[in-house]
Amino acid sequence: MIDLRALREDPERLRVSQRARGEDETVVDTLLDLDGRRRSAQSSFERLRAEQKSFGKSVSKAQGEERQALLTRAKELSQQVKDAEAEAERLGGELNDVLRVVPNLVEEGAPAGGEDDFVVLEHVGDVPEFGFEPKDHLTLGEALGAIDMERGAKVSGARFYYLTGVGARLQYALLNLAMEQAVENGFVPMYPPVLVKPEAMEGTGFLGAHAAEVYQLPEDDLYLVGTSEVPLAAYHMNEIIDALPRRYAAWSSCFRREAGSYGKDTRGIIRVHQFDKVEMFSYCDPADAHQEHLRLLDWEKQMLAKVEIPYRVIDVAAGDLGTSAARKYDCEAWVPTQGRYREVTSTSNCTEFQARRLSVRHRDQDGKSGPVATLNGTLATTRWMVSILENHQQADGSVRVPKALQKFLGLEVLEPVKR
Repeated sequence: MIDLRALREDPERLRVSQRARGEDETVVDTLLDLDGRRRSAQSSFERLRAEQKSFGKSVSKAQGEERQALLTRAKELSQQVKDAEAEAERLGGELNDVLRVVPNLVEEGAPAGGEDDFVVLEHVGDVPEFGFEPKDHLTLGEALGAIDMERGAKVSGARFYYLTGVGARLQYALLNLAMEQAVENGFVPMYPPVLVKPEAMEGTGFLGAHAAEVYQLPEDDLYLVGTSEVPLAAYHMNEIIDALPRRYAAWSSCFRREAGSYGKDTRGIIRVHQFDKVEMFSYCDPADAHQEHLRLLDWEKQMLAKVEIPYRVIDVAAGDLGTSAARKYDCEAWVPTQGRYREVTSTSNCTEFQARRLSVRHRDQDGKSGPVATLNGTLATTRWMVSILENHQQADGSVRVPKALQKFLGLEVLEPVKR
């Protein structure tokens, strides 16, 4: 959640952020009003409690009628203390309820607007030119014996699939390449749980506007994660970290309901309910968060270079950031048969927002504790196979394997299978 002290010092910053997101800026006045009333109520409670303690000494020394009068007053004071405490707690609860739904402050420099207001920062690589009519990833995948949507739907329903034969091997190769790169750059490899408690899901900001995307198991009070960002962010929940930065890379399955996407990308494996991903996650000093964000983006670009696909980098507009992110960069890979770029990586700087909600802190050189900054970034995911298959296809329906993947896959070319 946002920092109340910073809000008191500069409320205009949150107003600017809310306007950039297209959100209601009157929430600033609501927060300031609740915060002021809560602080006043807390002061009244503490003053009355101090008076009560002092008054108790007078009662113990009094006798007779004076003692009786003092006892009556002590009873009245006791009730006033209880009422003041209850009022402070009530206002504190209201304040927290509002804070929970206020998104993170947008980083200065992020473009304002909604989903279509992103800014393209760079194009990398050349869009391929084919001397033949290119096939889409599903047609290629089926011919290669790599993707089976029909049986996925038979077993699990729409937006499920099997990766078979070289399809499964290609995913393993891709994710192993990503994990190798992460380890080479000092990330601690992780295999996290994909079922988490409500406090982990809420603390990372996925139970607000994105709640409809999340699979829930009500009987167990657990949630299936849509990204390993959630268990990685909660890994140090309620802890004080002794050294920064801490960088983790997790390989996990991810689950998304894709609510509200009916009719969108129903062909193939672009928008599905289950996929695998290697996710980078960093805890760092808030002062270093901006530069750490650029480092995560650079590691994503290194991976995309290894699989030899053209892409562009976009600066995501404020209204499309999501609750926790202050700034987000997406890398979008070229999909030849769609004639457009599609998201394959995303890296977000969540500043101190998640850490405040999850109570993850660190000590500075003076021993003073404060929230860390948290950042996340995709290093590879199942969706990458769409662009890999389409961009590296050949006229005979085979697919050239990028050199960096060959040592993991054991193949230089994926050949159509005989049926």
